Amino acid sequence: MKTRAAVLWQQPGKWEVDDFDLAGPGTGEVLVEMVATGLCHSDDHIATGDTPLPNLPLCGGHEGSGIVREVGPGVTTLNVGDHVVTSFIPACGKCLWCARGLQNLCDNGALILTGAQFDGGYRLRGRGHDIGTMAMLGTFSEWQVMDESSLIKVRDDVPLGVACLVACGVPTGWGSAVNGAQVSPGDVVIVMGAGGVGMNAVQGASHAGAGHVIVVDPQPFKRQIAGEFGATHTFADIAEATDFARSITNGQGADSAIVTVGVIEGQQIADAFNAIRKAGTVVVTSQGAVAAVGAPINLFEISMYQKRIQGVLYGMTSPRAAVPHLLDMYADGQLKLDELVTKRYAIDDINLAFDDMHNGQVIRGVIDFTTPGAQGGTQ
Repeated sequence: MKTRAAVLWQQPGKWEVDDFDLAGPGTGEVLVEMVATGLCHSDDHIATGDTPLPNLPLCGGHEGSGIVREVGPGVTTLNVGDHVVTSFIPACGKCLWCARGLQNLCDNGALILTGAQFDGGYRLRGRGHDIGTMAMLGTFSEWQVMDESSLIKVRDDVPLGVACLVACGVPTGWGSAVNGAQVSPGDVVIVMGAGGVGMNAVQGASHAGAGHVIVVDPQPFKRQIAGEFGATHTFADIAEATDFARSITNGQGADSAIVTVGVIEGQQIADAFNAIRKAGTVVVTSQGAVAAVGAPINLFEISMYQKRIQGVLYGMTSPRAAVPHLLDMYADGQLKLDELVTKRYAIDDINLAFDDMHNGQVIRGVIDFTTPGAQGGTQ
């Protein structure tokens, strides 16, 4: 069959939208009609070359939702008509990490940038080339074939146009606060970067009972909207936020600082490290260039002040548990999803959407496959 998709042909490069050929599902795979996909900075890291790819071309996208339209041989967990949300790490359920309840660290995560499916083959083809898929998903396509281990069945009554957000940005940000920072009632929390991940760290910290949720972001738009998600104070600069945190903690500093900026650098980790108290936690969720190393932190302070730097992948969650739970919270009015979506775009306007991300004009942009030809940037 034919599908319209956004493909990256070189690094760095722009997404090129065209019609491609899509093979049917093989063993253990299903055909999904995509409904929506969020625009995550991880895909942008690929376009900029921050994350080098071993194989090109590649269909991007990993934060998606859709409806199962066909199932291949051997599929046991999904049926035609099921509503699904993607999981960018396909948990095997058998490795050491899955056995420990750490599906986000499944050994299959090593495969997600190869572009190929589990059998080493490709389902998408065009311009004389096999086309890989980001995270074995490739949600920047109207239709896509995916392994059942990469999909999570979700409740039918939650709109898929917002359910896509719990595929990546929401659990990553939420878990950064709840699991990574282990926010407790009354805590003082700094969130550095209030985009599609950071705003959910704000939600998570607020829900966990933080007394002060301090947002740092240079964009006035993001600072203005942060209060809707639970921020109590906002600053354009981390130095100002650090001074404020110390002013309300008798000079001690924040209990935790969560780094969710678009592209991380070592200095930002150092700034967060400087902002926290003794025995405080720096949560590093952001991604930077693969080759980037080093953060100028004081080595005496890390041991003598018993400070902790905690990396976070996928919110330190098991997605098959976290995704349905977060959607239950949304249905019960305890989690904001609709408010995260600043703009919706047609697939042909994907580069405009990423330009809006770079310019700080969106919390989350979403590709909406239900309105082909819609004007990019419509609400």
